[in-house]
Amino acid sequence: MSTLLDVTGLSKTFRYHTGLFRRHTVEAVHPLDLSLDEGKTLAIIGENGSGKSTLAKLIAGMVEPTQGEIRVHGERLWYGDYRHRCKLIRMIFQDPNTSLNPKMQIGQILEGPLKLNTDLTAQERENRIIATLRKVGLLPDHASVYPQMLATGQKQRVSLARSLILEPKIIVADEALTQLDMSMRSQILNLMLELQENLGISYIYVSQHMGVVKHISDKVLVMQQGHVVERGDTKTVFCDPQHDLTRRMIESHFGEVLTPAAWERPVEI
Repeated sequence: MSTLLDVTGLSKTFRYHTGLFRRHTVEAVHPLDLSLDEGKTLAIIGENGSGKSTLAKLIAGMVEPTQGEIRVHGERLWYGDYRHRCKLIRMIFQDPNTSLNPKMQIGQILEGPLKLNTDLTAQERENRIIATLRKVGLLPDHASVYPQMLATGQKQRVSLARSLILEPKIIVADEALTQLDMSMRSQILNLMLELQENLGISYIYVSQHMGVVKHISDKVLVMQQGHVVERGDTKTVFCDPQHDLTRRMIESHFGEVLTPAAWERPVEI
C-alpha cells in the first residue's frame, strides 16, 4: 500500500489581541507528523478543544499552518493554492443545513467548483453532476431542487456529492454525521465505504463517536490539548489503549476496553 498523504511538523498557533498592548497565544496544534495510505481511513479523535478540527482544516487548506509541510504523492501543497489543492483534498462539513446555500439549486452548488477549478464544457459539467448525484444515491432530478426541499440525510448526500465533484484523492469529514439519526448515519457511512472501495478514496474522519470510528477507520490518532497522545491501528488502540484519554473515551462508549472477541461484534453507530 503506497503512502498518499504525508504531514510533517504541522502546527498552528493562534494569536489574539486582548488589549491595546496585550497579546494572547493559543497553541491549537503542536508540531505533529501523520500519514495516510491510498484507499484507507484515518480517524482523528479527542475531546472538545483538543485541536482535531483545527488539524482537519489545516490539512484541507482552510487554515494557514504556522509551520510544517503537507504532501500528496510527494508533492508539497501550499496554503492559498486552492485551485490545485481542491482537486486533491475536499472537505465535508458538520451541518449540511448551514453549509449548503439555500438560494442555489443543487446543480448550481455542484457546478460551482467545476466552473472555478476545471476547464470542462457546460455539457461535460452537466454529465459530471448527474454522474456524481447517482454515485451518492440521488437522482438527476435532484439537480433542480433547493436544499431546503430535502431531508437532512439527502442534504448530507449532496454535501458528499460536492466533496466528490472534483474527483479528489482525500476527503476530510469533520463530525460530518452528527446531525443524522442512527439509521441515516448508518446509510451514509456504508455509502462512504462503498465509494472508498469503488473509487479508492482516502478519508480523514474527525469524530468523538467511537462506534463510528470503529466501523469506518483503519488507523486512529488521539489528540489532547493540541498534542497527539496516541496513534495506531484502530483495533490495536481500541483493544489495548495506552493513554488514559483513549481508555476513557472507549469505556464511555462501549462500557469497557474491547477484547478481541468484543471487537468482532457489531456496534451501534
